[in-house]
Amino acid sequence: MSTSRLLRTSAAFLAASALLISGCSSERSSPDADASSGRTTEAGAPRPADSSLQPLPTAIPAKLRPYYDQKMNWHACGVAGFECATMKAPLDYARPSAATDLKLAVARKKATGPGSRLGSLMVNPGGPGGSAIDYLQQYAPQPAPVRARYDMVAMDPRGVARSEPIECLSNKEMDRYTQTDPTPDSPAEVDKLTTAYRNFAKGCESRSGKVLSHVSTIEAARDMDVLRAVLGDKKVTYVGASYGTFLGATYAGLFPTRAGRMVLDGAMNPDLDARTINIDQTAGFNTAFTAFAADCIKKQGCPLGDKSTEDAGRQLSALFKKLDAHPAETGEERKLTESLATTGVIAAMYDQHAWPMLRDYLAQAKAGNGRGLLTLSDSYYERDPNGSYANQMYANPAVNCLDLAPAFTSPDKVRAALPSFRKASPVFGDNFAWAALNCAYWPVKSAGKAHRIEAKGASPIVVVGTTRDPATPYAWAKALAGQLATGTLLTYEGDGHTAYGRGSDCIDAAINTYLLDGTTPSKNKRCK
Repeated sequence: MSTSRLLRTSAAFLAASALLISGCSSERSSPDADASSGRTTEAGAPRPADSSLQPLPTAIPAKLRPYYDQKMNWHACGVAGFECATMKAPLDYARPSAATDLKLAVARKKATGPGSRLGSLMVNPGGPGGSAIDYLQQYAPQPAPVRARYDMVAMDPRGVARSEPIECLSNKEMDRYTQTDPTPDSPAEVDKLTTAYRNFAKGCESRSGKVLSHVSTIEAARDMDVLRAVLGDKKVTYVGASYGTFLGATYAGLFPTRAGRMVLDGAMNPDLDARTINIDQTAGFNTAFTAFAADCIKKQGCPLGDKSTEDAGRQLSALFKKLDAHPAETGEERKLTESLATTGVIAAMYDQHAWPMLRDYLAQAKAGNGRGLLTLSDSYYERDPNGSYANQMYANPAVNCLDLAPAFTSPDKVRAALPSFRKASPVFGDNFAWAALNCAYWPVKSAGKAHRIEAKGASPIVVVGTTRDPATPYAWAKALAGQLATGTLLTYEGDGHTAYGRGSDCIDAAINTYLLDGTTPSKNKRCK
């Protein structure tokens, strides 16, 4: 099970594009590793023992110079005011070849003025697998002061959306996959779940074999440096949300002297292994649900009762169990299963503005109408009303499973870990534990490992953390800010995933000021 964005019609929520929970988190890989194997540096030497991400040489290798020197043909594309182009990148940075080059989609909206142009500002909404171009075209109208001074730029990362997209299943197959029981109660149900994971992985391998070994975060960060050069910028100015913070931090670690003003909002901690990340996120969603439940039980007619947050959790668990045995009608062929209901609830945890909607939909589900929670689940999975799925749910595990070794390698390992996941969240623990098994069956082996990112020599970097963020717990932002040699922590005391552009004038003013004149927030600045 993975978590994604909700209600993409909301610009504020789009700015809070989510990290996706998966069998491994999209984190770490050796900077000089050949992404096809991950085992040796480009020079063929063993990986360094240093646990910190090491920078690449500042000199651009001759074999990569054609990519850095390329010219892009910009043209109008769909949304008024935007122009698009295609950038070439090597499939394999260790062995570039024109025969296998990737074509990566780029979009920009030029600075509008008033004021002098400050350069390009790259954005990434996270995921992994979120379309940066879609995000840009909805987000670029704000904030106006930043848009006035920067060319707003987005590149769909390799394997994502318009950039050689990963494909895995047909729409009907994906429907069946999303309805797989996520909390198996018997050996037969465990077999069904592991078979679903295996079939998903096989589908990705058969449909996307060319790029499946080359969608790591390291490679995406290297693509960013090519784009920087093609745009004519000496340094990268960047705003990344959720997984986008890991991508941005990776860029700063690989190219510290080329890292300019960077905002990492809803930060990930690259110094954690996959199992710890999954546990932390499980606890994060429990924190978010507790906040929702505390709000709900104060309101008349709360579908989870009026006693306590613990009782509300028990009532939600009872609803999931009921749907496991008897899925609810939805007015269409698909019924609301336990898996789809859980996904719908998780989706609403990303933004407290979705809480009233969730209350209504939970009440409907308890009454036997599953349409509302199905709608939330579909928004999470990026399923259109016509039954078509976007690419994000395929790109997400492709990046995750390549970047880091699986959290678990067998069902027995999951069973042994269930007590710790249940402690982290009595409601969601089992679901998240079994979800962490999916990378065990991935066809491309990962050789990545957890590492610190220090980025010594980078310009000051602003790391933003939300105290009750469900997907990227606040402790991660504190950890990343502490690792970065030039990191400054900006704290939002509140609910929801990420903070910039979500309604806090204090947060927005601090970040806009930093982007426009380079002034970082004061030490330990907190906003509400």
